[in-house]
Amino acid sequence: QVQLVESGGGLVQAGGSLRLSCAASGSIFSINDMGWYRQAPGNQREEVAFVSNSSTTYYGDSVKGRFTISRDNAKNTVYLQMNSLKPEDAAVYYCYAHIRSAGATKFVDYWGQGTQVTVSS
Repeated sequence: QVQLVESGGGLVQAGGSLRLSCAASGSIFSINDMGWYRQAPGNQREEVAFVSNSSTTYYGDSVKGRFTISRDNAKNTVYLQMNSLKPEDAAVYYCYAHIRSAGATKFVDYWGQGTQVTVSS
């Protein structure tokens, strides 16, 4: 059984920073991409950033220059450092990981439970 557990959300003032973490655990054989999506009420889910297992990164246009994604492969953990936060960054942030579990032949996407980020103006 594979599980992703997120932490680090909360309330911050506009211009402030937060760091999200997402740790994968369980019977993991290999992890490819790890990343983050977010969803605000009434909005579609938006891809925020991802990082490949070779550390290639992608950022959504709305967060470029403000957010930084990184991963620690030894800890099966992905991080999202969010700086210069804006009220429009407020959303539930979900991490995901493309994982091949032990004994499996294919990679499957696993998701975290979501963590709330609130930005006050």
